[in-house]
Amino acid sequence: MAEQPDEVQARIAWHRARIDEIDCEVVKLLNERATVALAIRDIKPKVHMALYDPKREEEIFTHLASCNPGPLFDDNLREIYGAILHVMKEL
Repeated sequence: MAEQPDEVQARIAWHRARIDEIDCEVVKLLNERATVALAIRDIKPKVHMALYDPKREEEIFTHLASCNPGPLFDDNLREIYGAILHVMKEL
């Protein structure tokens, strides 16, 4: 028996509500990450360290790949986190 249009709409609405909840969690975590990144940015000049560390950036990408169960591909995460890291550098 096929689902009724109302049932389909209800299922879609439930999934969309869950996406909205997840998006709010992601925003919260991105802001938390930014706060920690700003703390590091404050410390580095005091000990004469460069603000940008390409080696650390590659470590981040490697770490992300190691904890990625999918369905996103590692290249997807690299693209997403490339944008996140770009924004973090601009703070």
